[in-house]
Amino acid sequence: MTASKLTSDQNPGVISPCGGTLVDLMVPTDQKTTIKSTSNKSIECSDRNACDVELLVIGGFSPERGFMHQNDYDLVVAGHRTNSGYLFGLPIVMDTDREDIVIGDRVLLTYKGQDLAVLQVEDKWLPDKVLEAKGCYGTTSLEHPAVRMIATERKHFYIGGSIQGLELPKRVFPCKTPAQVRAELPKGEDVVAFQCRNPIHRAHYELFTRALHANNVSQNAVVLVHPTCGPTQQDDIPGEVRFQTYECLAAEVNNPRIKWAYLPYAMHMAGPREALQHMIIRRNYGCTHFIIGRDMAGCKSSLSGNDFYGPYDAQNFANECAPELTMETVPSLNLVYTEEEGYVTAEHAEARGLHVKKLSGTQFRKMLRSGEEIPEWFAFRSVVNVLRAT
Repeated sequence: MTASKLTSDQNPGVISPCGGTLVDLMVPTDQKTTIKSTSNKSIECSDRNACDVELLVIGGFSPERGFMHQNDYDLVVAGHRTNSGYLFGLPIVMDTDREDIVIGDRVLLTYKGQDLAVLQVEDKWLPDKVLEAKGCYGTTSLEHPAVRMIATERKHFYIGGSIQGLELPKRVFPCKTPAQVRAELPKGEDVVAFQCRNPIHRAHYELFTRALHANNVSQNAVVLVHPTCGPTQQDDIPGEVRFQTYECLAAEVNNPRIKWAYLPYAMHMAGPREALQHMIIRRNYGCTHFIIGRDMAGCKSSLSGNDFYGPYDAQNFANECAPELTMETVPSLNLVYTEEEGYVTAEHAEARGLHVKKLSGTQFRKMLRSGEEIPEWFAFRSVVNVLRAT
């Protein structure tokens, strides 16, 4: 059996991964048949499972080298830190209803006709999902999408153990590995990560390009636009469509200081905990800075309309964790579009008495459906064309 590889950073001018080395769990090609033959049971992965397997295999979750054991799971749920002492936002677990899977089994993880990995079962337990919900998401309400997910989608048992990668999921959107992204980053320069899960409009573009001029960012920094393309909220635009909008926009703006990559990550809408998880992942991809928006990865109750998190909870928590991650946060500017000066901060617009133009997401979607002209100050024409064609 082949041990997982811990690869040295191929680009020494880029920030080191969490734990100091980038985990690589992919089995050498000439050993894959042998490793697969050692499995005695199999589990079909959900879309979320497949994202977790991929990020484990390629080192996106470095220094983790497999699905968490119960001890790590309990510690992360209770205090966002593993038994080894590393920060971690949310537990990484494989779920199953299979009572016949026991410690010692070697389970082949399959996904849509592919053989992704072999999991060495080293732990199995019955999780307290109420505690998990309260610890990770701050609520036990089924109105929270991740609470609903762990209660109704995740199976009865959790299993933990090391994995050996056989192949990565085939996706419409090609997801570069951390090693591939790192190899493309400039040496010795800051890299600002921009996380999103929706099509990018003009305000987003203004936000992440202006972040390059923040006081704590180097003069020749680049921004890594790194959208999540895995499962999100039910009413979000599908990943395949979002991918098309990003590709068209990258070609339209053609800005050398913007790097593009796609992340096979399933959103939890976990607010502060999600902010930490995203920072850990982006450091593994070579980022030194992370843009934190108001109510990042937040969500609302569909009954009351109330937010589950305060507008600055994610920012405050990320700021607390950033020094230990040797990263810096870049607060998201509250930008508005004005008739007189274009995009400015809301504070500037108010102080100068400028005329602010607004277009809500609901109005935008209505205009898309009806074929109305979308103002270019709000959305890029290339993005609108993709959304109207799907």
